[in-house]
Amino acid sequence: MIELFVAPDGDDSAPGTREHPFATVGRARDAVRSLTGEIVVQLRAGTHVLAEPLELTEADSGRDGHRVAYQAHGYGTAGQEEVVVSGGRLVTGWREQDGVWLADVGDLDTRQLYVDGRRAERAGVDGLPGQVTMTETGYTTDSTAPLAWHSPSDVEFVHRGVYPWTEARCGVASVAAGGDGAVIAMVRPAFDRALELYNSTWEGQSSRGPGLPTRVENDAAFLTEPGTFVLDRSRPGHHVLRYLPRPGEHPERTRVVAPVLETLLRATGVRDVTLRGLTFAEATWLRPSGPEGFLHYHGSGFYVGGPIHTVSLGEGVGSVTVPAESATIPACVALEDASGVRVEGCRFTRLGATGLGVSGCADVTVRGCDFDTLSAGALVVDGGRSTLVEDNRVHLVGLEFSGSPGIALTGTTGCTVAHNHVADVPHCGIVAGPGRGTRILRNLTTGTMQVLADGGGVYLAGVQGDSHDSGAVIGGNVIEDTRTPYNFGLYTDYGAAWVTVEENVVVRADSTAVLHVSPPLDNVVYRGNFWDADPIGADAPPAGVAYEGNTTFTGECEPAAAAALRARAGLLREAPAAVPS
Repeated sequence: MIELFVAPDGDDSAPGTREHPFATVGRARDAVRSLTGEIVVQLRAGTHVLAEPLELTEADSGRDGHRVAYQAHGYGTAGQEEVVVSGGRLVTGWREQDGVWLADVGDLDTRQLYVDGRRAERAGVDGLPGQVTMTETGYTTDSTAPLAWHSPSDVEFVHRGVYPWTEARCGVASVAAGGDGAVIAMVRPAFDRALELYNSTWEGQSSRGPGLPTRVENDAAFLTEPGTFVLDRSRPGHHVLRYLPRPGEHPERTRVVAPVLETLLRATGVRDVTLRGLTFAEATWLRPSGPEGFLHYHGSGFYVGGPIHTVSLGEGVGSVTVPAESATIPACVALEDASGVRVEGCRFTRLGATGLGVSGCADVTVRGCDFDTLSAGALVVDGGRSTLVEDNRVHLVGLEFSGSPGIALTGTTGCTVAHNHVADVPHCGIVAGPGRGTRILRNLTTGTMQVLADGGGVYLAGVQGDSHDSGAVIGGNVIEDTRTPYNFGLYTDYGAAWVTVEENVVVRADSTAVLHVSPPLDNVVYRGNFWDADPIGADAPPAGVAYEGNTTFTGECEPAAAAALRARAGLLREAPAAVPS
């Protein structure tokens, strides 16, 4: 085995040995290209700050049956070192003004800030003051409060619940006096597109556009809560970061990091590469701050313009308008058209978009990783075949883009999601769109659907194969505490077909499941499940659903068979709970 070493205090002109390590991972990557055999790049303890994204291509693949590994030194031993791969910039040069810290940060642009490793919230207020009316170009209000905003063009409106499963973000262009209050012009094309996209009818009531904002963010006028920040970009090239400190924080002792890069690592076309024991941290995503905003539709998808379709929710019920095509929130660590990649024991944290994206790949394993403190979801698998997502912990994700699922699959073949624990997420825990041969097995979801509605701990939609052999299996999962009203703990939706739902346990949901959806379910089997309430429609299952041998129990008396399923679900790296005899 060949070993190369990288240390934050190394030297890229050094030979990359244990005694004389390289300074950057990029230098080690370049050295690997001239080597053959089993190669391990050992990253030593500390923060490895990237000046640009680390790009791996086909030239960086393992060769002749060997692998290339990038790992924390001592991986898998008691002496494993803590290694952080960061796209952030340390903010210094603070000055104080009326209790607020200010730093001149040049052209720095970011949407997040981390203070001693803690995520600082962008300063904001709930809604617009006064009597507010939406117009074709923005809003009017009889309140003069918006006239006191310091930098109106940096202000962003959050529209939570445009549809129950949707949260949009649109920027303000300008604020002017008008009548007895203020006229707010919104950034275009974002606002124009929002007016086109969000249109619905429900039981005779119609709505158009994004509606009134539920939250207004990012102006110095909102900086009243300790631990919050604002970025003022009103003077190009002379941006000012403002932070209201929490008690005990001091500008000379507190470490403040602003994420700068949007991508930390992109591996395109690589083969037989392993990432082990690394922490990927401090990256942002700037598109939502631009003129197109963030027009979320569903899951990890958002609207970028183009045709819009009207979808019926059922005769006499209503309709919604939806985008014909959606873009996907990008990942800060991205695998594209890769094969044989292993991501093991890594942590994805303090990231401004999705943690890890796997697109068009084959034979990829993501195992034993932790995902937390993410603006979007933990993991998106888009297309490809034979992906295994196993024994990962996902919690505190979707902190900025609340519709993001914990784990999302779409267009996959032979993808297995097993023994993961997804907790404390704003919408769905695990989502699978149309695919083939999907397996969602023995996962534990807790505290899902905390912000938005119409989803579940496990959600699956669309055609999953052409027979039960090639279709999807949702089995052995435990789904607890699906929080918001209007949810279905285990949710087969929108024309799901060729799906077997068996031996799952669902408790403390608004509804455990639903059998009548539009478009209707087809060739879906619910068998041997345990619930604390009957699914909606279980008394008269539709033609496309077989409902067989399921058990509804009441109170705290969970059947022994359900307890046995519970003991086998969740993380493999934690000892299972004892099964009552």
